Amino acid sequence: MTRYTHADFADDDSVNSVQLTEGISTSATHIRYHAGSSIWKQRTMLEKALLVLVATLFFVIVVLTIILHSAEHRIHESRIIHVQTGEELPCLNKSCVHIASNILEAMDLSVDPCEDFYSYACNGWVKANPIPDGKSTWGTFMKLEQQNQLVIKHVLGEYFVLKLQQLILPSSEQPMENLKSKAEKKAKIYYESCLDVNDTVEQFGAKPMIDLIKKMGGWNITDSGFNLTNWSLQRIVELIQNKYNIGGLFSYVVGEDDKNSSRYILQIDQSGLTLPTREYYLNKTEHSKVLEAYLDYMTKVGVLLGGEYNSTKEQMQAVIDFETRLANITTPNELRRDEESLYNLMTIADLYERARFLDWRAFFENAMKIVNRKVNNKEKIVVYAPEYLGNLSLLIEEYQSTEEGNITLNNYMVWQTVRVFSGCLSKAFRDAYKGLRKALMGSEGGEEPQWRYCVQDTNNVLGFAIGAIFVREVFHLDSKNQAEEMINNVRNAFKKNFKNLKWMDEDTRKAAIIKADAISDMIGYPDFIRNTTLLDQRYEDLRVYNDTYFQNNININLYNLQKNLEKINEAVNKTTWSMAPSTVNAYYTPTKNQMVFPAGILQSPFYDPSFPESLNYGGMGVVMGHELTHGFDDQGREFDKDGNLNHWWKNKTIERFKARTKCVVDQYNKYKINSKNINGNQTLGENIADNGGLKAAYHAYLKLMDGQPEPETLPGLPLNHRQLFFVAFAQVWCSSVTKEATALQIEKDSHSPAKFRVIGALSNLKEFSKEFKCDVGTKMNPKNKCEVW
Repeated sequence: MTRYTHADFADDDSVNSVQLTEGISTSATHIRYHAGSSIWKQRTMLEKALLVLVATLFFVIVVLTIILHSAEHRIHESRIIHVQTGEELPCLNKSCVHIASNILEAMDLSVDPCEDFYSYACNGWVKANPIPDGKSTWGTFMKLEQQNQLVIKHVLGEYFVLKLQQLILPSSEQPMENLKSKAEKKAKIYYESCLDVNDTVEQFGAKPMIDLIKKMGGWNITDSGFNLTNWSLQRIVELIQNKYNIGGLFSYVVGEDDKNSSRYILQIDQSGLTLPTREYYLNKTEHSKVLEAYLDYMTKVGVLLGGEYNSTKEQMQAVIDFETRLANITTPNELRRDEESLYNLMTIADLYERARFLDWRAFFENAMKIVNRKVNNKEKIVVYAPEYLGNLSLLIEEYQSTEEGNITLNNYMVWQTVRVFSGCLSKAFRDAYKGLRKALMGSEGGEEPQWRYCVQDTNNVLGFAIGAIFVREVFHLDSKNQAEEMINNVRNAFKKNFKNLKWMDEDTRKAAIIKADAISDMIGYPDFIRNTTLLDQRYEDLRVYNDTYFQNNININLYNLQKNLEKINEAVNKTTWSMAPSTVNAYYTPTKNQMVFPAGILQSPFYDPSFPESLNYGGMGVVMGHELTHGFDDQGREFDKDGNLNHWWKNKTIERFKARTKCVVDQYNKYKINSKNINGNQTLGENIADNGGLKAAYHAYLKLMDGQPEPETLPGLPLNHRQLFFVAFAQVWCSSVTKEATALQIEKDSHSPAKFRVIGALSNLKEFSKEFKCDVGTKMNPKNKCEVW
């Protein structure tokens, strides 16, 4: 919960003064009036006439102002249902006053909620929360993340404390009494390396990367021993993918088999672009600044590593040209939403017939050496982009026909490694990225303290060790039980609505209920993090040191690759987590039929035990409904209760479902920000989840309150709790975003921008319009609505 100090209220002194004056209004008026009457006798007739005229005009203006304000208030009040009558008073305890204050500060009551509910709920927040320097987005999620970072920082220690310890004690003897396991101590050591407590990052400069390039066989851009005669694509791809775990040309993992989710299988997919989406390469007119910034960034890094400026720039442009060719053969994500059509099971031998630019058996055998497993040509692999790999083979064949083409292929592969690890080098390398970041995001970054970056980096690397710290420090264990109850209520409301869906046939409806019941929910954290033995085993093979940040990251990449490949010999554990416990987020996994709600998000403003249920269900309840609905969105619905890709719906029902999802696509396609339309196909799954989650959570709340007395209102808020549910939902998404970051989100993100996550879902829910008395035809109550779940 947000805490306030006296400094936070410094700007409110004038308000307090007015209140104090009003407290002694009788005597003050009498004194002023008495003093004024003696002066009046001294005025001339002309002065008296002018004063009377001025007073009269002032009185008329005041009366007109009151009348206009009263009329505006009555218009707005017509949208509000009052629940206070007679002598009833709002809740006036400390918690209610605090909650009401936060809600009111975020709102803008001058906006008609039936025209723009996002602005009505969030304008005050946006005005009071400008984007901090160095950031491109700022919202309630980010504010909560920063609070979580403070908790972690407190335990891991601050930079200056660590520096003092370095002067007194050797690294191995530094006090770590707050850390309960070896894994947590590794997290602290890695955090120290990121903070560069020994100043080794700046001392080493470019040397760690130069040494790595030489190990990879050299780079034509620098004087590092590159010799085309001894070079082979097979070797460089195996080295970069299977030793340094860097994607290039394609990506592969060991994952659950979509059609048999009880086993792990090799999977391969399209990859290889440095910029966020293919559009940045193909739409050169719109994205010319980004492409220029990308070339400038590549050139600066190449020069820092010893390259000559003009030669480096020319060769880096050739790499961009190659990536542009990759973009041309990459399928847009919006066209990759049908899981059934993406799934192509074949053997390693089949893959070689389609894409001959690599010896795939040799490649995967090289990878599996880490886990002592043999691979033959009959090994099964799921190929998600067979057309891309076929076209890639033709493209590489073209490049390998010339000496310059082979040099570009090596330059591209080495660049993939350089760009990943250059962030672990000295400040000059980090500064080189600022121009590209500004072009992409509208902000150079780098303004916030280094410790914040390092806390986040440590969480990315040793997330479960950090999770153990976070849970121990702030997470209330009873929150797990309360969250479980809320999930069950939302699930029951979601299932109950099935009978109202006329487009579903009875058999599919029954199967959908079974699947909804089968969705497992993981709350707070995985149990193993509270067992120091199990937690230590998790990171047993990871080696980190407090004075080798660059090498630590190489070790981490290899460790992550090893952990992924080890799964090929294991049965699937459907209780594993893919997200660190301190993360402010949640997710659903279709192959596990599992939804996960980390401890990081089970906090205000999403959830708080002191909140009225209307706020908890409007915040966390909608998040739960959202993840639940993902099991039934356009992709999730293709997986059955066991997490298998399976044709378990009747064809007629599928047709009617697709007709309803088309309505959602068309609706969101019309939304526009900065003259750029949202992509309704790309965001379809998230939009379905937003709509379904909101509806399920609201009906779960109504069911919870059924038969109970109307809760006390909150002070100063002329809203009942059904209306507060919708305000809480909207205020979760209050945010500010730069123009560039918004454009990037529209290009890449599967989620709609925050404003339309609110407006889109609410305008489809008739219960919302009923509560706020929105007339049919207003923006928040269109005549034609979209409904899937």
